[in-house]
Parts: sequence; structure tokens; C-alpha cells
Amino acid sequence: MIAQMQDRSQLLTELRLAESMRLDDMPIEEAVSLMNDQDARAVQAIAAEQPNIARAVELVARALGQGGRLIYFGAGTSGRLGVLDAAECPPTFRTDPEMVQGAIAGGEAAMFRAQEGAEDRPEGGAAAVDQKNVGPDDVVMGIAAGGTTPFVHGALRRARERGAMTIFFTCVQATAGEPAVDLVIRPLVGPEVLTGSTRLKAGTATKLVLNTITTLAMVRLGKVYENLMVDLRATNQKLWDRGARIIATLTGLDREPAMDLLRRADGHVKVAVVMHRRSVDAVQARKLLEDHGGRLRESVGEGK
Repeated sequence: MIAQMQDRSQLLTELRLAESMRLDDMPIEEAVSLMNDQDARAVQAIAAEQPNIARAVELVARALGQGGRLIYFGAGTSGRLGVLDAAECPPTFRTDPEMVQGAIAGGEAAMFRAQEGAEDRPEGGAAAVDQKNVGPDDVVMGIAAGGTTPFVHGALRRARERGAMTIFFTCVQATAGEPAVDLVIRPLVGPEVLTGSTRLKAGTATKLVLNTITTLAMVRLGKVYENLMVDLRATNQKLWDRGARIIATLTGLDREPAMDLLRRADGHVKVAVVMHRRSVDAVQARKLLEDHGGRLRESVGEGK
């Protein structure tokens, strides 16, 4: 078993960071400054990957717009960040929870406690792909900050066999044995302050990239107007307040008339704005939105 174990010592995320060699003997203020400086390098690494990230946005937006799904597969921190991004899409963009999903090695329990060994089984990744019935309409994104996670490799290979578009996210240089995919996003963040701890810079880079992909894909799907979350449906006090403020901003109404309009729109911000801007009732507003693919700008007659 040990003889067959992969030597990962040359991977960027496994190397030692010269600046943190004295981490255990460093004044706390200096250590905080060091970690902040290193986090900034994650942002710089992402900047070098902007063309690939833009391509990912296009792939995901096209798939979602045609009824497909975006499904993340990962282990440990990478898996948890995929699940987190998926979980945040429905409240932010009023998406069906099936549209963006996350699968983590070890299953739901691994979100809260490490499931030792689950990431080492490529057949587990393949089985997770089969369980989600991945197909040609879907985009599968495998997240492996350290690049070699068997669970992720197995998921990507199986997803490709099933005809899905595949994206591989990793923070290390290309290595032998990487799965064939349609797109690679590879921000090279470098060694971690705590050697090998990819919950640090690599995790930061992962979160930032996933944020960008899903946010801009939803923008392309018409779930944003200007920079406002107009596809919001008010389901709690915070969202009723935010929804009314968005309506007031876009219509010029005072708070109370905006809140009344939101009530008449059954809590749907886009419906409320169309009602006001086009002087129609809620039924007619929904029809206008449907006719224009849910895009508020076109539904209120502004065009592109």
C-alpha cells in the first residue's frame, strides 16, 4: 500500500513557505500580517485565471439556461465550499435547489466532521455522479485544491463518460494522471502559511472563484438587474425589507407604497417592478416576465 502511495511532495500546496518558517515563534501581530499578505496572493493568482473563469461562466450559464445543472464534487474543504456555494444560490437568486448542487466525499456527514479515507476512493466519486444521474445537459466541476483527490478524479471521469461538460479546479501545477476535462481553472496560490493546509489560501481562492462563476451565471440568466437581486422573493422580515428597498430604488416610490406593491406581487420583486413600470396587474406582469425569459430589463421595455 505504502509503495503505491503517490509522492505529493513537489506539489505547490505541499511545499513550505519561507516566510512562515518561524510561525510558531512569531509575534501575533506579525503572524496576522503574514496571513493577510498571503491571502492577497490568492486574489492575484485568480487574476491570472480570468479567461478560464469567464469561460466557465459561459458554460454554466448556457447549461442552466437550457435546464441543466451545475454540480460540484469535492472532498474536505473543497467539497464543503462546493456545497456552501450551492446552498447559497436558492436564497440569493430564487433558484430551484436542484439547479446548483454540491457533493462531498463521505456524504452529508462530512460537512460537519471529516470522514477519513472517503476522498481516496475514485469509485466513490463515480458512484456519486451516477447517483445524481448526471447527463449531457449538466456541468460537473471537480474541486481538488491539491490536485490529486481520487474521489474528484473519479467523479470527473465518470461525468465525462456520461456526456457532461467538465471543469477541473485545482491550485497546483499540472501533474500526471489528471482527468481529461473541457476546462481547467488553475490559480497557483503557492505554498500555504501552514504547510499543506489548503483550507487557507487555496480555500480562499476556491470560494472566490465559485462566487464569481455562480453570481455571473445568474446575472446572465436575468436574475440580476443593475447590481440588485431582483429575483428575490420575500420570505422573512429581512427579505421583505430588502425587497421593498429594491422596489423603492427602481420605481422612486416611498417605502410604504413599495411595501404595498411587494405584497400585491406576492413577495416577488421583479413582478412588483414590472407592475409599476408597465402599469399592469400581477398576472400581466408575470406574463411579461415569462415572455422575456425572466429578464427585468426587457420586461419593462428597456431592451438591451
